[in-house]
Amino acid sequence: MEGQPRPRRPWSLATKLRLIKEAGFDGIAEMFQPVLAPHLRRHSLRICGRLFSRDGRETESLLKIEAAGGASYVNCMLGEHDTTPAVATRLIIRTVRQARVLGLSAHLETHRDTCTESPEKLAEIARRYESETGELLPVTWDHSHLAVSKHLLPAEYSRRLLDQPELIQHSRLFHCRPFNGQHAQVPVTNGHGKLTPEFLEYLTFVEDLFVLWLRGPSPRGELWICPELGTTGGYHVSTNPPVWLDTVRCRTELIKAWFRALRRAKR
Repeated sequence: MEGQPRPRRPWSLATKLRLIKEAGFDGIAEMFQPVLAPHLRRHSLRICGRLFSRDGRETESLLKIEAAGGASYVNCMLGEHDTTPAVATRLIIRTVRQARVLGLSAHLETHRDTCTESPEKLAEIARRYESETGELLPVTWDHSHLAVSKHLLPAEYSRRLLDQPELIQHSRLFHCRPFNGQHAQVPVTNGHGKLTPEFLEYLTFVEDLFVLWLRGPSPRGELWICPELGTTGGYHVSTNPPVWLDTVRCRTELIKAWFRALRRAKR
């Protein structure tokens, strides 16, 4: 919601949280700040925390902030593009353990310019993590970064991106940013209410993702799904329609895909 509805006249924080509630969202995914607290209480919104650290020096203090803010889950972006799997694994293990002491569940996001920016590095980190802890790596899945790193064609999305089923089923955090193989974010609509062909191709993938998760071991637990469309970091192309309205529509279409997946998962 950065710079919305216009960069020079953005919504106030109070307006943002009110619009989030009115659009039907259950919560927000954000670094906790005390200024958020009264708005979250007023609108009965939950928070999924967020943490960013290059070397892990501040992870414990940042996790304490998220715990104080009422988060149960924290999405973590750790390391850099050239952080080795060995170093990354040590950093992740320390962060996950620090989180548990505070009653938090830390998940590692697949993200550009972090230790997990490629499928190969993620796979090696997951292997090392399981070898050292006896546990599956807790992952926040944002498949958009992985898809772009491989320039995947739509027909390859599910086969190439759902190739670690145990890790996907173990996850409790999905960042559902509509993507194609060339762009980490594609528009949901054409600006006139019609879904774009690129988003429809993405929906096919995300339904397969939901089916895979639902077919995982029971009890399933809680799953947080974030319809993530950003205005910063080069995600939003200037000719695309307003990102907030597309985000609201994305939520609606993801819910439909979820119910289709529920029917498929029972077969």
